[in-house]
Amino acid sequence: MAIILKIQNLYSFAAPTFPFHAKKKKMKSYQSILILLLMILPLLLSPNAVEGGKRKIHITDDLDDVVDDEEDEAWKEWGKKKTSQEFDPPPSDFDKMELSQIQEEIMKRHTGPAFGFVKLRLGIPRDKNMVAEIALKWTQLLRTGALGVKFMGIDLGTIMFNVEDGHKVLEEFILSQDEAYEIKIGDKVYRRAGDPPIEVVAEKLRQSKKNEEHVKEEL
Repeated sequence: MAIILKIQNLYSFAAPTFPFHAKKKKMKSYQSILILLLMILPLLLSPNAVEGGKRKIHITDDLDDVVDDEEDEAWKEWGKKKTSQEFDPPPSDFDKMELSQIQEEIMKRHTGPAFGFVKLRLGIPRDKNMVAEIALKWTQLLRTGALGVKFMGIDLGTIMFNVEDGHKVLEEFILSQDEAYEIKIGDKVYRRAGDPPIEVVAEKLRQSKKNEEHVKEEL
């Protein structure tokens, strides 16, 4: 529309003052030019005319038939699903699992350092916050000793940790803590000299609790 208006303005500006007959003849000439331009204008504004015969190029995504010594194999593999088995992290609901199940789940998945477990001293009431505070305290203490061991509470009586070089130093540190009773790394168990296995301690506590309940019933 803007082009048409410009043509009309050009026509009105360019038309000089002539005698009537000459002016009429000249107007017919300008009208013919205007009609011709109006016929050509749609062709000029057509999308095909704008592209001007540009050739469309389709680049296929299939590179399997391409022979190129410099082709980046990583580029072809990008976006494809990996066929290799990826690391399967252990479940997060440790509080619903037995210690043996937790050990099995973690040990069959780990690809780096081994994991160990600390059984806290029995017979002492604790909540999750207390266990988390113990784990944090141990982690910070070992960090000052340049050992990158991280402790994490998994239930009210068990703390898990990653095992690095220097097992002996780690064992001595844990057993020096009052809250710890027994350490288990793989199939090896560590505790203070003279202390019975934690299963024995647990059985004694259960028996003692039964005796107390029996005494209360008699009263």
